[in-house]
Amino acid sequence: MSLVILAFLIGVVAGLRALTPLAAISWAARLGWLDLHGTWLSFFGVAASPYIFTVLAIAELIADKLPATPSRKAPPSFIVRIVSGGLCGAAIGIAGQALIGGLVAGALGAVAGTLGGYELRARLVKAIGGNDLPIALLEDAIAIIAAIWIVIRF
Repeated sequence: MSLVILAFLIGVVAGLRALTPLAAISWAARLGWLDLHGTWLSFFGVAASPYIFTVLAIAELIADKLPATPSRKAPPSFIVRIVSGGLCGAAIGIAGQALIGGLVAGALGAVAGTLGGYELRARLVKAIGGNDLPIALLEDAIAIIAAIWIVIRF
């Protein structure tokens, strides 16, 4: 599968859960699946990085279920998702000497994932009678499984 497509898909995951792809990319770098040594993204492979990103990703999964959590379409959340998608896309792009292509694909994927994920979640919640929790948990599972599926492709 093309690295640019994988970069776009990791961006889509960032649109669903901003920190999950950062954790996945960090684990891939740490485990040697994604070679980021000597690049400006080498921090992903530092020994503590996967653990830090994993804790942050878990915190995001929990925070998403809280009623006070702002919409993913609110500017701060939207920007974080685009930055996350771009960083992760760039990390994937570096593997194929396509840093800019990966960065752009990841950022565009994050926009698609943010807007598409919001609409899909809203429609599914409405379809099941307004209970958000099962749909939020389904979205968590999709984001985690997709992130893992993407990083094992290297």
